[in-house]
Amino acid sequence: MRGRFDVWAPNAARLRLSVADEVVEMSAGDDGWWTPAGPVPEGEVDYGYLVDDADHPLPDPRSRRQPDGVHQRSRTFDADAFPWSDDRWTGRQLAGSVVYELHLGTFTPEGTLDAAIGRLDHLVALGVDLVELLPVNSFNGTHNWGYDGVLWSAVDETYGGPAAYQRFVDAAHAAGLGVVQDVVYNHLGPSGNYLPVFGPYLKTEGANSWGSMVNLDGEGSAEVRRYILDNVQLWFTDFHVDGLRLDAVHALVDDSETHILEQMAIEVAATSAHLRRPLSLIAESDLNDATMVTPREAGGYGLDAQWSDDFHHAVHVALTGETSGYYADFEPLAALAKVCERGFFHDGTYSSFRGSDHGVPIDTARLPTWRLVVASQNHDQIGNRAVGDRIVDHLDEDQLVCAAMLTLAGPFTPMLFQGEEWAASTPFQFFTSHPEEDLGRATAEGRIREFAQMGWDPDVVPDPQDPETFRRSKLDWWERETGEHARMLAAYQRLTELRRTLPALTDPSFGAVSCTVDEDSRLFTMQRGDVLMAINFGDAPVELPVAPGLELVFRTPSLPGLADEMLRLPPHAGALLR
Repeated sequence: MRGRFDVWAPNAARLRLSVADEVVEMSAGDDGWWTPAGPVPEGEVDYGYLVDDADHPLPDPRSRRQPDGVHQRSRTFDADAFPWSDDRWTGRQLAGSVVYELHLGTFTPEGTLDAAIGRLDHLVALGVDLVELLPVNSFNGTHNWGYDGVLWSAVDETYGGPAAYQRFVDAAHAAGLGVVQDVVYNHLGPSGNYLPVFGPYLKTEGANSWGSMVNLDGEGSAEVRRYILDNVQLWFTDFHVDGLRLDAVHALVDDSETHILEQMAIEVAATSAHLRRPLSLIAESDLNDATMVTPREAGGYGLDAQWSDDFHHAVHVALTGETSGYYADFEPLAALAKVCERGFFHDGTYSSFRGSDHGVPIDTARLPTWRLVVASQNHDQIGNRAVGDRIVDHLDEDQLVCAAMLTLAGPFTPMLFQGEEWAASTPFQFFTSHPEEDLGRATAEGRIREFAQMGWDPDVVPDPQDPETFRRSKLDWWERETGEHARMLAAYQRLTELRRTLPALTDPSFGAVSCTVDEDSRLFTMQRGDVLMAINFGDAPVELPVAPGLELVFRTPSLPGLADEMLRLPPHAGALLR
């Protein structure tokens, strides 16, 4: 068993432990692990490592706390000291659940885990089952989306640190909510990454969109893989989370006999069996390949679910008519029908945005629909727009409710983004707080280049380093109680209620989904068992005959109701019938 100050540092010729007010020499083993050669203090203490002849201690690669930032010494943390009260918590399976994605820094005015606890009752009333937090590991600066983290085991102090995280999960479980943590194993942030000083954590050749690739299959990769897999276990055991969302897994390049994702699935399944509650692994993948979520027994990696951005694109285009950049291929309403019936739109078809064929066909007879997590809005699809604008800025009330219908009454696992449920007027913009002036400027310039292919005006892109960009992105909780915002919230609550009362809305069979489209009138229907969804995406009224005995169970605000076994749909209106 490793000691609490042991560290893997095969790149070091000499290593000293800077702990409290002492400096202790360390000795190396043949496996690249170093151990203190003398006595060390007990209890909570600050510590770091002096590598070779350096005079500034570096944080522990496995640091649990960084009270003074990512460039300073670590602090020990006793994860077993917290008095958990969730011993009767049996978990939340992903199938049938509603996921709610939030960013801690902007979810509440305070931007902390403790403040978020005060809003859990809102999520319960909304009908949420799982709360998904954007990354919380330590980053340099005062605020960040979370994807610039560098110490994967340390909860950032701006959110309250690891003890606050334990309090949040315990409170969520007491409220009946599971917790999914977004984690980033495909890259490290640009400031405070000292891992290469210690060992071969990164590949010397090749790069992904964010920099050097993590070394998953080269020399020394066994310890790098263990570093990742131990972090996976930490979230489930020390923090009691119910699932992990794995960021951009297509950037995890691994030619090992067992891919790192499959190894995660193996170990998490064992942990789930031991804890006797479901634990979920959800991949963000740009590959449109169901191998990710195919069980290992059938030749897949065995992850539980993956995001389907094709659903977002099809819904977005159907409602807004926006067809620039990667939206172009989704212009026909038939794209939405294909996504709902087959999971992906690009399943080996030509992608004009990529300039090549993309995706792999899904075996819909073998894959349950809940393995695809979908959203009409999420942090990426809002924040990566030029001004971070939500669809509320482009759609009327009926259209917003139609987006909610497609997400919550469609065949997949629905995910909502913070504030979506009340048509929040606040944007969610891309923000950073890099203390390094050159890095901040490079980030801002990089954003401008990213938007070139989408044809967006670079003059309107907010400066991510401007503190106002962060402040503008904080939710305004007061507005949810008034006017259109209150009506929207009531619509979302009604839809989550229907998911829990109508079995057809959680039926996991692709075979139970049948769609029709009329490209001229822009009428779309989706049959799911005994539930019929009808949406008029056009600008003119349409009529749809309905079978005798069907009951209108949900409608958009402008739709008056059924008359003479005929559903008269105004422009942009929709309904659910049973």
